[in-house]
Amino acid sequence: MWHTIANMQCVILAAGKGTRLRPLTDNLPKPLVKVSGKTLLDHIVASLPSAIDELIIVTGYLEDKIKEHCGKEFYGKKVTYVHQEEQKGTAHALWLCKDLLKGRFLFMFADDLHGAIDIARATSYTRSMLTFTTDKPEKFGIVVRYPDGTLAEMIEKPEHPPSNLASTGVMVLDENIFKYDPYAVETKGEYYLTDVLREYAKEYPIAVVEQSLWIPIGYPEDIEKAEKILATEQKNTLLRK
Repeated sequence: MWHTIANMQCVILAAGKGTRLRPLTDNLPKPLVKVSGKTLLDHIVASLPSAIDELIIVTGYLEDKIKEHCGKEFYGKKVTYVHQEEQKGTAHALWLCKDLLKGRFLFMFADDLHGAIDIARATSYTRSMLTFTTDKPEKFGIVVRYPDGTLAEMIEKPEHPPSNLASTGVMVLDENIFKYDPYAVETKGEYYLTDVLREYAKEYPIAVVEQSLWIPIGYPEDIEKAEKILATEQKNTLLRK
């Protein structure tokens, strides 16, 4: 399942209102909230491998501010914007990008921070998803692996978690995902990628890759925690040099 890395596109979902981060997101889209002096989008795009040559950013809430911040080229990568009128879930957002995507692509959210090494490892597989061991599995989408390390099952916020591996939202997928019906399962008016992945993985195995750094940003207090983690990471990097 190893893959020679050619140029790839990266889909970044950035349309949400970030309601849990209020009041920080009252007049600012969540991807532009700052951590350690840089916006979340800056952190995310700076950590992408050089093989990523185009960003497809799905925008909605206060999208003009995102367009103004990123422009037509961001960190040397071409930027294409896709408008998501209504928040109808992750599958709906990805399907809006369908006609722009070719071959393998990276998929991620604009509100969590990941280590550059982990993202690079994910792109070395034909298809993959990043996961992180959590002590609160009931709060996340939980991943169960087959013995060969590929995805067997994904369960959203399970009452009785079958594992403690949380999906962190970074995936390497390919255009075969669009063979499946994104609107087969509706949850409170939204269509989630989780349901499509279940079908896709049966035919196209997805390597489950454990990552070393994942900083989810959900609430205002998470920003201070994130800054402490990043400061420690930076210090450790300097010590290793």
